[in-house]
Amino acid sequence: METKSRTLEITVLSAEDLRIDNKPVKKNAYVVVSVDPFNNKATKVDGEGGSYPSWNDKLVMEMPLQTRFVTLLVKCKGSRGEKTVGLARIPVMDFVGGYSPATCLQFLSYRLRDPKGLKNGIINVSLRVKEPLQDCSSQAAAAGGGNAATIGLGIPIDGRRDYGMVTGIPIWTGYPSNSLF
Repeated sequence: METKSRTLEITVLSAEDLRIDNKPVKKNAYVVVSVDPFNNKATKVDGEGGSYPSWNDKLVMEMPLQTRFVTLLVKCKGSRGEKTVGLARIPVMDFVGGYSPATCLQFLSYRLRDPKGLKNGIINVSLRVKEPLQDCSSQAAAAGGGNAATIGLGIPIDGRRDYGMVTGIPIWTGYPSNSLF
């Protein structure tokens, strides 16, 4: 089964020094997270944090494989409608394909830019890509030609010795079909 997306788990933590027209934001800030024009979610509104809001909202969304940026748009609700506070674009390469696995939780901070392109605060997020279990096993099976005996090398993590030896290299034959990890 081949997938054309992966699950992104992003927690919008907080922001720092938010301003509108060079004045501190007083209240009602929220963030819209977008992975493409048709896929976005918003955090709750922080009614008390002012220019240092805190959301700690976890958003789970499907991210297409071809996505290059995750966009964070900070907005503020006021008596005259909504205003854009700032925007940050997170390159997917910042959390996928680097030195740490994509499934590791990563904490990142980004500079926000206001509609004029000027610096306007910082946003703090944590994120990770959640890989579906069936994709991992199907990729492993495809790499081994579909034969469970050739999926991987090594000793099972529970210490059992149910692996075979071929030319002195242990080859894991897997768990019995009626057991779970």
